[in-house]
Amino acid sequence: MEFTITADEYRRLCALIYEESGIALGEQKTSLVVSRLSKRLRELGLATFTEYYEKVTTDRTGEEFTRMLDLISTNKTDFFREPKHFDFLRERVLPECSRTKRIRIWSSACSSGEEPYTIAMTLYDSVENPAEWDFKILASDLSTRVLAKAAAGVYDEERVRMLPPDMVKRHFLKGRGERAGLVKVKPHLSGMIQFRRVNLMDERFPIKTPLDVVFCRNVMIYFDHDTQETLVNKFHSYIKPGGYLFIGHSESLQWITHPFKLIAPTIYRKET
Repeated sequence: MEFTITADEYRRLCALIYEESGIALGEQKTSLVVSRLSKRLRELGLATFTEYYEKVTTDRTGEEFTRMLDLISTNKTDFFREPKHFDFLRERVLPECSRTKRIRIWSSACSSGEEPYTIAMTLYDSVENPAEWDFKILASDLSTRVLAKAAAGVYDEERVRMLPPDMVKRHFLKGRGERAGLVKVKPHLSGMIQFRRVNLMDERFPIKTPLDVVFCRNVMIYFDHDTQETLVNKFHSYIKPGGYLFIGHSESLQWITHPFKLIAPTIYRKET
C-alpha cells in the first residue's frame, strides 16, 4: 500500500514536531517524512496520516512520538567525530582545569553514545592519574531508544575498528561466544557518565553545577533561527565563565544574537 499525505496532514504533523522538539520541517521534507513513516503506518495497521497523528497525540507514554522522531531524524555519529574538538579538550580545557582537577561536561545530543564515550576516553587518557580527577559527563537525548543503547555501551566491533588497537583494549571488553563481534565499554568510562532524557526545548535543564563544556553538535541544523538563538542563550546561562560551547562543523552562530566569543571554528567561549 502506498501512502500519501495531504497538505493539512503534513502541516499538523510538522506543527506537532516543532512544538515538542524544535525540529523545523519545511515543505521540501514532505517526501522524506512520507517515506520514513510509511512502514510505521503499515506496522500499526493505519490507513492515513490523520490516523497516525491521532495515535501519536493520544499516546500518553510519549513512546510513539519518540519513535516518530527516531524515524525522521538521522542519528549518525561516530567515535572521535570532528576530532579537533577532542584535541581542544585535551590541549586547552584540561590544563585550565588542572588546579581543581574537576571538570563538568554536557553532551546534549548524545544519540547512541559515541560522543560522551569519546569525551570520557579523551579525559581519561590525557591526565597522568585519572583517579585523582573528578570527571562528570551528562549525556542526554530526546530519544529514549538511543539513550538506552548509549547507556548499555555495547557496539558492533566494526564501530571501533578505526580506533588504535591499544585504545580499544584499554577501554572496551571484547565479546565472546554468542557475544562475539561486539564490544562493551569498560566501567571506568561508563562510571563517568550519567545518561538522562532531556528535551532541549524545555525552559530549564536539570543542571545545578556550572559547566566547563557543552557539546551541542549537529542538532541545531534541524532548528530554525529563533529556536537556535533561544537554545544558545540558554546554554550560556549554564556554562561557567571561561567555559566553552562546541557546535557541529556544518553549523554556525554567525546569524544569531548571542554573548559567546568565537575562538576557533565551531568553538565558542563564555567570557569571564
